[in-house]
Amino acid sequence: MLAGCQTALEQAYEPPAVQPSSTPQIVSEVQKNDPRAQMGAREHPRILASYGGEYKDEKTERLVARITGALTAVSENPSQSYRITILNSPAINAFALPGGYLYVTRGLLALANDASEVAAVLSHEMAHVTANHGIQRQQREEAEVIASRVVSEVLSSDIAGKEALARGKLRLAAFSRNQELQADQIGVRMLGEAGYDPYAAARFLEAMAAYASFNAVDPENDQSMDFLSSHPSAPQRVDLARRHARAFGPEGTTGDRGRDYYLDGIDGLLYGDSPQEGYVRGQTFLHGKLGIRFEVPEGFQIDNKVEAVLATGPGEVAIRFDGVADSQGRSLTDYIASGWVTGLEPDTIRATQVNGLEAATARASADRWDFDVTVIRIGSQIYRFLTAVPKGSAALDPTAKVLRASFRRMTAEEAASLKPLRVRVFTVKQGETVPTLASRMMGTDRKLELFRMINAMGLTATVKPGDRVKIITE
Repeated sequence: MLAGCQTALEQAYEPPAVQPSSTPQIVSEVQKNDPRAQMGAREHPRILASYGGEYKDEKTERLVARITGALTAVSENPSQSYRITILNSPAINAFALPGGYLYVTRGLLALANDASEVAAVLSHEMAHVTANHGIQRQQREEAEVIASRVVSEVLSSDIAGKEALARGKLRLAAFSRNQELQADQIGVRMLGEAGYDPYAAARFLEAMAAYASFNAVDPENDQSMDFLSSHPSAPQRVDLARRHARAFGPEGTTGDRGRDYYLDGIDGLLYGDSPQEGYVRGQTFLHGKLGIRFEVPEGFQIDNKVEAVLATGPGEVAIRFDGVADSQGRSLTDYIASGWVTGLEPDTIRATQVNGLEAATARASADRWDFDVTVIRIGSQIYRFLTAVPKGSAALDPTAKVLRASFRRMTAEEAASLKPLRVRVFTVKQGETVPTLASRMMGTDRKLELFRMINAMGLTATVKPGDRVKIITE
């Protein structure tokens, strides 16, 4: 990343030729005696574990480094060094840790439409660093760190550890409202002074709110991993951001958006689920590496999380799917009865087969819910479906039957043909329209709506030959 920063800065500013230093100042050297940096370094592995690790793409890394370099030059503390990490997560998020650790998800980069919008997010986070907001929240963070460690040690499974990380991670990104407003003001000033469009902050806050609304069709959707949950976005805040921007001139007349080089930098960016976590295609979940697939009923929405695949549907019906290692090789009926199912009705346990695979089913009941439990063995792995419905709901049997009927091994050809979705940048040709372009979108049933969303196009917006647009496809 540091090499990428240096390259990007040279391209952006074209300094005169100089000889390399015999004692180069690298980030780790500059920060080694800085207690704030040590604080960030301690939490850095937790962040990576919670967000799917680091996303590696030289072109995108250079883009983010170029934007950060321009902002650093006009920051409150130009001597502050930064370590920028692109997180391999489809969530829309960015945050900072003490000592100059900055994070942005690839999901946020996919939503943004130009460099000034990403600059708006990064300048806001850099403002938290330079204002020492991270130091001010340290006491609250320490309590969360200890709690997460206790949970991950007591619950030794990999899934339990990941759940502990996921619950705790955004506490690290939670600032007070006054701190957020202060960071907004500093961030907009940095935007304008770096030569970016200062109105990008308000524009992207609105884009993120629109995207959150787009995803709200899933009532169980966990927004706790998204930017807006840790960065409150009210209309008044958007209005304040616009008022700060007016100091640089009227909207549309000042600053560079950096759209073309931004689109060049994200062309080919991984979108949505990563291969390691499997893919969602409409009503179907597919995992090429595990070689499995299943479908949920019509009207259900799948949410592919780190710890499990969740799906929600009409009538408060919910599905959870995960897998555990089977080290003991006991019968699946014994496994269901081994104590991990709350409210299990033992007389309902049945051995069965699912598409030729060894399986077992059972019923359970707890609080106001009825459950179907289905477990399936493939090799040394046990896959688990838990279907929950409100007590007495007639949806339990039909929902569980769809899952069982559709779960199967993928063929080698199917697994080989499965490709991740990516952001592809296309130039509009003569005769192309918003609907014809949107029809090329993949991975969603709401093609037109998502196309307008990721391209920041209103309901009446049109395209003309030569325009560049983002399309989600393989």
